[in-house]
Parts: sequence; C-alpha cells; structure tokens
Amino acid sequence: MFFRPRLLDSFSGYNSTLFTKDVLAGLTVGVIALPLAMAFAIASGLKPEAGIFTAIIAGGIISLLGGSRVQIGGPAGAFIVIVYGIVERYGVPNLLLATAMSGVFLFLMGLFRLGTLVRFIPIAVIIGFTNGIAFLIGLSQIKDFFGLRIEKMPAQFFQQVHALYVAADTLNPAALGLACASLALLIFWKLFQKRLGWLSHLPGTVVTMVVATIVASIFNLPVDTIGSRFGGIPSGLPTFQWIPVSWDSAQFMVAPALTLALLGSIESLLCARIADGLMHDRHESNQELMAQGIANFTIPFFGGMPATGTIARTVTNVESGASTPISGLVHAGTLLIIVLFAAPLAKNIPLASLAAILMYVAWNMGEWKKFIELKQFRLPYRITILSVFILTVVLDLTIAVEVGLLLAFITFIYRISSLSRCEIALASDFPGLSNQQGRIDAYRIHGAIFFGAVKLLEKIETNLPSQTLLLDLKNVIYIDTSGMDTIMELAHLCKIRNIRLIICGLAHQPLEMAERSDFIASLSQDSLYPDLASGIEAASS
Repeated sequence: MFFRPRLLDSFSGYNSTLFTKDVLAGLTVGVIALPLAMAFAIASGLKPEAGIFTAIIAGGIISLLGGSRVQIGGPAGAFIVIVYGIVERYGVPNLLLATAMSGVFLFLMGLFRLGTLVRFIPIAVIIGFTNGIAFLIGLSQIKDFFGLRIEKMPAQFFQQVHALYVAADTLNPAALGLACASLALLIFWKLFQKRLGWLSHLPGTVVTMVVATIVASIFNLPVDTIGSRFGGIPSGLPTFQWIPVSWDSAQFMVAPALTLALLGSIESLLCARIADGLMHDRHESNQELMAQGIANFTIPFFGGMPATGTIARTVTNVESGASTPISGLVHAGTLLIIVLFAAPLAKNIPLASLAAILMYVAWNMGEWKKFIELKQFRLPYRITILSVFILTVVLDLTIAVEVGLLLAFITFIYRISSLSRCEIALASDFPGLSNQQGRIDAYRIHGAIFFGAVKLLEKIETNLPSQTLLLDLKNVIYIDTSGMDTIMELAHLCKIRNIRLIICGLAHQPLEMAERSDFIASLSQDSLYPDLASGIEAASS
C-alpha cells in the first residue's frame, strides 16, 4: 500500500507492559513539550498558544499517520527564523497559507516517493544551516534574555544587531538575573540529573520554568510575562477557521512554502533516522512525509504554526521507554489536558526564563565541534559548511541551501572526474602492440565517462593513429549522454580520417547507453570485441 501508517504495524506482540511504557513516555514528553512549544511560538512572532495547539493537533496527526514508531512531531526550533521572517514580511494570515501550501508539497513529496532524495543532501550542508539556525535562535532571544525594550525585532541579521545595539541601555537587571539563573539551573540539572534520585525523572526545562515562575511571582519581579505581553493562553482548543486565500497572496507564498517543506522534510527524516539508530528500527520515509504534509495542511485552520519531527523530544521519548506511536498520541493528549485545566497558570511564566530555555536548546541544537574540527577536513568541505552557515545567518536559509548544494555538486563532479583516467596500453602488457605505435594505438579508460570527464576522450582526438584506434571500456562503470556524444564524435572523426575504430569490453550500463543512442548500430560488425587482447589481435591481422 502506498499509504500505510506505522501505527498499524506496531501492535504485533504488543502487551500491557509496553503500553504502560508508552503512556509514561508520552506523559514525560508532553510535559517537556509545553515550555518548548510556547517558547518556539513566541520566538517566531506568534502567540504562545500557536505552539501548544501545533504540538497537540499536528503532533497527534504525525504520530497517528507517520512512518516512524517513536517520532514526536510539533513546533521545532529550526523553524523559528523562517517563520519569524514570514510573519515580519507577509503577516500571520499569509504564514498560515504558506504552512498549508508546504503541507501540500510535503504530501506530494511522499506520494511521489521522493523521501529518499532528502538523504542525498550532504552532511556539510545540514551542519551549516543547522548551526546557522541555532545561532539565529540565540540572537533572537537576546532581547528577552536581557529584558531590552524593543518594540518589534527585525527579521534580518544586520537590522537585528543594530536594534540590539540601540536598545542596549534599556537593559533590565531583574530579567537578566532571572535568565542567568534559569540558564544555570538548566546546566546544573543536565550535569547532575542522574544524582538527584526521584527528581531525575523531572525534565530540566519544566523545572526551570516552574522555579522561575514561582520566584518572579513571589518577589514580584519587574519582568515581562506571558500574561503581560499576550494576555495568557486560552483554556480550550481553537475553533476551525478558513484561511483567507487569494491568487495574489498564494503566488508570493510559493517560495516560503517550498522553504518550509524542504526544511520540514530534512528535519523530520533526519529525526526519524536518529530514532532508527536508537530503536534499531527502520522508518518509512515517504509515509512520514505524507503524514507531515497532512499535519501541516491541517494545523493552519486551527491557528497553528509549521510542524516537523523534533529531535530532542523524540530522543527523550525513546529514552523514556516508548516503542509505538501510542506514546506520541499520549504526548498530544497530555498537552490537551494541561491546556484545558492549567492554562491560567501560564500567564505568570516570565519570558526571560523561556529565552534562557531557548538559548540552551539552540546551544545543544548546533554541532559546534564541527567548526573546531574544520582543519581536519578538505578545503571544499570547509568552504561548503562555512558558506552555508554564513549565508543562513546573513541572508536566507533557501539561498544558503542552494549555494551549499551547488558547492557540494561542484566538489562531487570534480572528485568523480579526477577518479576517471585514460591510459595508453603498453606493448609490455600487450605484445601485439609492439612496433605499432602511431599506426595502431589502444587506450584503456577507467571510471565514468560523463560531462565532467569528457576531456579524457577529447585528448585522444588530438593524437589519433594512422590505421586503427582501440578503446578498452571494460573498466568504465558509467556513461552519460554527454559522454556518449563525445564517443560518437570521436567515431565520426575516425570515419572521416579513414581510421578503424574498435570498441572493447563494452558491458552493463555503458552497453545499454550505446544501444539506446544507436551507437552500436552505427558501427561495423567487426568493431566490437569482449576484451582488449582480442581487439588488438583483430587489429593486427
């Protein structure tokens, strides 16, 4: 079946013990998701409930219909920069439209079995834009971390830096102290969590959020809270509302929607691969993309934001004992219960503590060691990773990925072409060529004959023999259209100069390409031989 959720295949051997583990894992991840969902939404320029509703509705759909057994879906830090940019430039209604359109693109990617293509994106490109996004997340939280008075943060890097510089004198010592204390508590909890006994089961992000809220309330600290900025969060689910759609808006949203779809597919499938490694399982990438598509198409009608697979919550889900998508559904249900019965408590959560949580998430999200280890890699790798990082920060993620893929493509072509070589056959290896140089020449070609390596054959054209030319293609593994055209041009040149052309060792894909291009049909019957030795014997007779 082209559409088969992994949930349907998860109940073989399922029992009450596994169900209990799934429920406990889902409860744990649900509690962890609460502060992160709100923080991601606020950092994206949206209200906190947008993140929570996304985790509930989109997260539930992804677990229900996805191709991974344990992946947790919801709002992700990787989307913050892109979503904020869309909101800043086009407004929230157009963000909802772009999210729905990205859902369509994701579903079509899965429907047309394009999930495996995402795996071909080089690791240097992934590390570059992941670190770039992490850096921008940290930069976007400086405002609330220091309690700066900035009416609206710009979306572009240089404007953000300028806005932070201008507002430096509005620093709020209470907000800064609370943020630093929250960050210190997060780090402490991570370092000593295993030594805290029964407290070790509590997630550090939740503990930090609760402690910061209590401290800010008891001492009546003059800091911004969810209530003071957003009026709290509603204690109920949103109602279904149609998205305003017009062709004038839709045509401008294609590029942002493609960006959301590309990032969503990369994040979700990368997350699923990590989960596979932890579970010793294998996800269905195309099913996962279709589920992500349905979730992202649905959530805008409830006022949510883009959703994808979330690495931190998925890893926590696995470490908590989850084995089936039931844990993801419990995670969504846990958030729903919190919203219905504990929403009024959220209004006192200080934004400084959420900023500290996001900075901590951003630090752990980035692979900063790769920058330290850059000197160990080749120059093209270093150029690619640094270019993608800088372009992600300074310009745009889409441009960064396009440039990164282009650099990776050029590097790949160069390396593959350098592996292809053309050697003249020596008389010491083939006695039949003795005293025949200039009259009968044989060339042995290795590797691939493609558009990046056609110069190998062009060199032969400048030094053709007077009587017979032999080409040994036994060690050629691939020929593309450009390579075939070059061979045919060489054959035509030999025909004009009345030089006999003999092709040896043609097999597998090169033979198929020669037949499809009618090259075989254009040769005389005595022009093909199974190996170079028999070809030389025929040429000498």
